[in-house]
Amino acid sequence: MCGFAGFSVNNLPVEEREPVIRAMGERIAHRGPDQDDIYLDEDMALCFRRLAIIDLSGGSQPILNEDGSKVLCFNGEIYNYRSIREDLIAKGHIFKTATDSEVLLHGYEEYGGPGLLEKLRGMYAFVIWDREAKKLFAARDIFGIKPFYYYQKDGEFFFGSEIKSFLEHPRFEKELNEERLPDWLCFEYLPDSETFFKNVYKLPSGCYLEYQDGKVTIRRYYEVTYRIDETRTLDQWKKEITETFADSVEAHKIADVEVGCFLSSGVDSSYVVKEVSRVQKDVKTFSVCYEEEKYSELPYAQDFSSVVGVPNISNKISADDFFDAAGKIQYYMDEPLPNPSEIPLYFLAQNAAKYVKVVLSGEGADELFGGYPMYLAGGHFADYTRKVPKLLRKAAGGVASVLPEFKGKHFLVRGAMEPYERFMRCNYVFHWKERQQYLKKDYGAGDPALLTKPLFDRVSDLDEPTQLQYVDMYSWMLYDILQKADRMSMANSLELRVPFLDKKMLELATQIPTRFRAHDEVTKVALRAAALEQLPERTANKKKLGFPVPLNDWLRMDKYYGMVKEKFEGEIAARFFNQDAILRLLEEHKAGKKLNMKKIWTIYTFILWYEEFFIFN
Repeated sequence: MCGFAGFSVNNLPVEEREPVIRAMGERIAHRGPDQDDIYLDEDMALCFRRLAIIDLSGGSQPILNEDGSKVLCFNGEIYNYRSIREDLIAKGHIFKTATDSEVLLHGYEEYGGPGLLEKLRGMYAFVIWDREAKKLFAARDIFGIKPFYYYQKDGEFFFGSEIKSFLEHPRFEKELNEERLPDWLCFEYLPDSETFFKNVYKLPSGCYLEYQDGKVTIRRYYEVTYRIDETRTLDQWKKEITETFADSVEAHKIADVEVGCFLSSGVDSSYVVKEVSRVQKDVKTFSVCYEEEKYSELPYAQDFSSVVGVPNISNKISADDFFDAAGKIQYYMDEPLPNPSEIPLYFLAQNAAKYVKVVLSGEGADELFGGYPMYLAGGHFADYTRKVPKLLRKAAGGVASVLPEFKGKHFLVRGAMEPYERFMRCNYVFHWKERQQYLKKDYGAGDPALLTKPLFDRVSDLDEPTQLQYVDMYSWMLYDILQKADRMSMANSLELRVPFLDKKMLELATQIPTRFRAHDEVTKVALRAAALEQLPERTANKKKLGFPVPLNDWLRMDKYYGMVKEKFEGEIAARFFNQDAILRLLEEHKAGKKLNMKKIWTIYTFILWYEEFFIFN
């Protein structure tokens, strides 16, 4: 796990190029404290920060091929690199190191860019600069586990693992992409390739980028595709999951340093720990909790670690810890993310980094195997739309919408909608019809559901629960779950690996019928069945909690209420928000009249993020 950055040098004086590229690398030093180096020629500058995991003494980057015509910077891990390496050696390639990084460089030479990507199993973002062709090739893994950003404006082209490295370039024009604020208030992230910085873009997951002659070209090399197999029984799926997951965990354990595990109270992380403990009896597990015991998952985690027989190392965080770290965490995030669970994750990673360099975690199981309650709701709507004609549903929804509240009203109203219109993540924080009352300006933004409609359109032939999983993989998982997992671990120079998000696991998950994913009020049906073979029943069937946060309570305490109120009354809030309206949210919450925590924290997070990037940096 590492970090890199670079830029086309054409518009920068020669004497400024080396200081600038070194400063860009220093800005992301947290991603790789073990080694740093640069590459510089008449066209391109590259910098690299390394967190040494494989071939500790021989894996320095940037790596050049034999004749120096191609240069690689790589962030991530390739889990099948040994088999690819053997094939390349058989074809005459000579390796200088034992790293997975060098496999990418020789693989690019042998197979070409797209051909190489077809072979890879891993998490990665990398660039290869071809000095002779004057072409840059860059790629991001099929899930988007590892980040890749690029900036293009007026002939300038930068790229890197984190946006903050661009701040060091004198020709980077730091501009807020303010027009996207309404969309962000609904989703809590931007659900496409744009970022909150103008002219800075995210390379989508499963895509590669080519830069040549000042032009950027992006192509998709991998598409999540469902090929449902209705012929197998639950027992057969159980067996497939057990075997494939064991193989994935074994691959994800490849390292020349100690590997630990994050452990919450749920089935996903518990399943990971159990699988690792088969071959690593003393695997260290790490958990985090709050001082407020009613919000703590720690007793569940400690109980499970005791049953499995592995050590558990935990840390507690207080409200002061939480609020003191909030601004710094938004800096590490690059873009504002108001998901409160990122803060305990930061402290969890911070503690784990004292003991290990690599941890395995359970992200991705919900999206692949059907773990969210909304997938169950999608099943109910699918049944309804299958049984009731569209015109009748539209009529029932129209009548219900004007009637007083009654049981089933919202189901009838939403049942008249298309799946993309009732996608709950489009109005996750603020509903789009109410957000304008909290904004200072009218940006003319429309229905956010239209932003994810193209994703729904891609899989319109699938049932609604499957559509929801697909869309989550390309939005929620990519821009929220994986974003915070990468940033919070790398902020602490810790490599986080996710064995559920494996190419073979995805190929398996996309064959499983809906009834074995989310059905009859049970989520992750097949995965839980497989886990039940190895875990205590109370763990395998435990209700999903995530990271429960006592933020509702804290925002009613004078100290923390006062901290938020000060920001809501400040200059930044005055620039972007209707201060009377956002202060009303805070007062109503403190008085116990409404639960406005999510909305309050979203606005507060934006203000903290804006301070970090537009005031302090």
